[in-house]
Amino acid sequence: MENKDIKVQVKNLTKSFGDLLVLDDISFEIKKGEFVCIVGPTGCGKSTFLNLLTRLIPATKGEILLDGEPADPQKHSISFVFQEPSAFDWLTVQQNIEYGLKIKKRPPEEIKAQTDKIIQLLGLEEWREVYPKDLSVSMEQRVVIGRAFAVNPDLLLMDEPYGQMDIKMRYYLEDEVIRLWKATGSTVLFITHNLEEAVYLAERVLILSNKPAKLKAQIQVDLPRPRNVSDPKFIEIRKEITDMIKWW
Repeated sequence: MENKDIKVQVKNLTKSFGDLLVLDDISFEIKKGEFVCIVGPTGCGKSTFLNLLTRLIPATKGEILLDGEPADPQKHSISFVFQEPSAFDWLTVQQNIEYGLKIKKRPPEEIKAQTDKIIQLLGLEEWREVYPKDLSVSMEQRVVIGRAFAVNPDLLLMDEPYGQMDIKMRYYLEDEVIRLWKATGSTVLFITHNLEEAVYLAERVLILSNKPAKLKAQIQVDLPRPRNVSDPKFIEIRKEITDMIKWW
């Protein structure tokens, strides 16, 4: 019988490109509404995993299930946030956030209510009519994150979205994501190579090994929010993860 609390099931996922084995028999589950971070060495196959999840490339073996069915972007609502800001230049902040809801042909009252909610959560009221070219990079990334959360996706994939930002801006945006995640109840899979960011954000951290990538460990992060990076327990968890992958 299918467990209704499980949103994502990855079963024996394996991917080879010719003779090159990239992902080697990876299995894990993500609960509905869970915030999970994946960390691993550069080039270990994190992006390959995302491409498999979105069906851009086929698996060599194994499967990825969403709500018990094979993950399919045409059937499931899967939102992406990439490292490079990707707001639509020709749309205002409000129109960017409305975009996915309009594509899904949601009722006008739902579009307005959800857009207003996201804009308020992100503190973007005074920028509603502004175009991306007139925003800072960090502000544009807030808009992209808001657009992704607005559609209440089955799964939200975030691929190192703060990779190019300074530490102060990263923490600010991480707090924004936590606020949106709590308010929307979305299931989030967040890829990062920044271990402090993973411990700051995640309820659980999945650690991939070097290529061919295997699931090396899963670390539960049972810390209250907002999290304090100088909290001894925070430092202990970060050190535990670092020790597992210090051979990067």
